[in-house]
Amino acid sequence: MSADPLVKIRDLNFAYDSRAVLSGINMTIPRGKVVAIMGLSGCGKTTTLRLIGGQLRPTSGEVCVAGKAVHELDDEGLYLMRRRMGMLFQFGALFTDMSVYDNVAFQMREHTDLPDELIHDLVLMKLHAVGLRGARSLMPSELSGGMARRVALARAIALDPMLIMYDEPFAGLDPISLSIVGELIRELNDALGISSIVVTHDVQESLKIVDYIYFMAAGKVVAEGTAEDIRQSTEPFVHQFVWGEPDGPLNFHYPARDYAQEMREQPARPKGWWS
Repeated sequence: MSADPLVKIRDLNFAYDSRAVLSGINMTIPRGKVVAIMGLSGCGKTTTLRLIGGQLRPTSGEVCVAGKAVHELDDEGLYLMRRRMGMLFQFGALFTDMSVYDNVAFQMREHTDLPDELIHDLVLMKLHAVGLRGARSLMPSELSGGMARRVALARAIALDPMLIMYDEPFAGLDPISLSIVGELIRELNDALGISSIVVTHDVQESLKIVDYIYFMAAGKVVAEGTAEDIRQSTEPFVHQFVWGEPDGPLNFHYPARDYAQEMREQPARPKGWWS
């Protein structure tokens, strides 16, 4: 296995027109590791995944995957790169009119010339890896939330990718399903020798399985380190986020005038008021 990192992000900036989303992002995703990207909604986590996958192009800076600058690839090069990536979307995003079996087989049928007999064996292998070989004939509507997420994970590893990206893989799961999905992310990463990037709000579950964490706020990396580094961080924002404290840099109250003074004032008549 190469000693070079699988994903390298350097001085990355991205904006929609004049609205800055990412500013000076630097990240390294080593081969064979599970790395988490954490932060509040709207801080740029999912945008970072889209830049890695080539859906967006940087305003400046670079995103390199397997030694290639993603934003410099032509259509054919980007297509080949994406075939080596797996994606688990939030809430699974299964094809609702396809069975569990067909959801996992879809990429194999679309992107390979493998015979049906081999696809059959590979689909059962992928489903067995996530504990759902016996559910292959079920439709997505017949699955629980945790089962649907596991089928989506089987689909993400269908083409044996070098990188899997997870967008909020724990959202909406009960504690048992959440723990199962977390263990699967770790076990599949190690068994397949791949790299994983996990975008998540679930701090405690993520700290059990990841090798390294990047914390983002307002489009910047504000902290990084191992799980133990993050648990012991004295950075106010990180400490508040990790331990779920109501008081800290993120205030409960939206900025407003003095409460007592505002209560004493007469309310302004709304526009269009008439007596």
